[in-house]
Amino acid sequence: MILVLGALIALGPLTIDMYLPALPRIAEELDVTSSVIQLTLTGTLAGLALGQLIVGPLSDSLGRRRPLIAGVVLHMVASLLCMFAPSITALGIARGLQGMGAAAAAVVAVAVVGDLFTGSTAAAVLSRLMLVLGVAPVLAPSLGAVVLLEASWRWIFGALVLMAAGLLLIAAFALPETLPAAHRRPLQIRGIASTYGQLLRDARFIALVLVGALAMAGLFAYIAGAAFVLQEHYGLNQQVFAVVFGAGAVALIAATQFNVVLLNRFTPQRIVVCALAVATLAGLVFVAVTLTRFGGVVGFLVPAWTVLASMGFVMPNAPALALSRHPEAAGTAAALLGSAQFGLGAVIAPVVGLLGNDERALALVMTVSASLALILMLVVRPQPQPVVASPAVEAVPERA
Repeated sequence: MILVLGALIALGPLTIDMYLPALPRIAEELDVTSSVIQLTLTGTLAGLALGQLIVGPLSDSLGRRRPLIAGVVLHMVASLLCMFAPSITALGIARGLQGMGAAAAAVVAVAVVGDLFTGSTAAAVLSRLMLVLGVAPVLAPSLGAVVLLEASWRWIFGALVLMAAGLLLIAAFALPETLPAAHRRPLQIRGIASTYGQLLRDARFIALVLVGALAMAGLFAYIAGAAFVLQEHYGLNQQVFAVVFGAGAVALIAATQFNVVLLNRFTPQRIVVCALAVATLAGLVFVAVTLTRFGGVVGFLVPAWTVLASMGFVMPNAPALALSRHPEAAGTAAALLGSAQFGLGAVIAPVVGLLGNDERALALVMTVSASLALILMLVVRPQPQPVVASPAVEAVPERA
């Protein structure tokens, strides 16, 4: 099940990261600036954010499988549109549709975890998913670079069509329905609005959503700026960039897996606070290094990777704490979580470009994201909602 859910949740990062080595080439071919081409990344993240808000309530009403299959089909069609896009406008629109299709996979994967697990167990499962998820940022730029060695950047999107087709088969034959019909919510506008209202009135839930979103914002800042900083400012070629970018993902993956060990001794809240404190300190060093240009590319990478590793402890724990507060609406809660993460990421990506698209802009955005998340955790002190047994949890033996 973890492998299946990991394959689902990896579709979004593959969609985001695989074309990163091609960004300078796409900008040159379409005759646009680096800041403009980054808007295609913003379009993808915006599609992921909007799509999750739509898919979440649908998955609580129709079950997990049908919205997932429809989303993957949309992703395949959008990838074909990207492949043949004649202009930057067409590419940006198609990337937005691509993000909406990938949103279905992201929501369903997290909602299934919410269906089956709560509390520290959910955090541990999400950490395991991060191991599978982490393979995507490691492989995606490398796969994109391999495609660029032999073909145009357009064939990167052709490869995404094939990957989505494989995921469609997995969704159709390997994923059971985890939300029984008796536990589904009616598909009514008033009911959907009521569920969202219930979640938005929970201040601690919103705090955890924002903490998770700020953690992802730091990651997306790195994704948006790393290709230009490492290739144009430090002179790395596409293949070396892919290796270096993958090393940062390895740091993130290692942290998510060590998080499972820490959960045996510490609460998820304590892990999040400590990780954000480390990320903030590393970020301050990062800013200082980039201002003085000390250490060259190594001076840039060490604090950047430290911040990424710290976020690896935040990203599984904050969503698990949030989902534990509302297991009765796991799909809608997962939608708000994912929408906030990718929505803030959509805002952060162009901010890096507007601030100069250099190492200083990248360091500043990552540091501010970590420090704001730390302040939020210290001020609000969000706790998980005590849960004895939700209907979804009680249904696990029957599904098993």
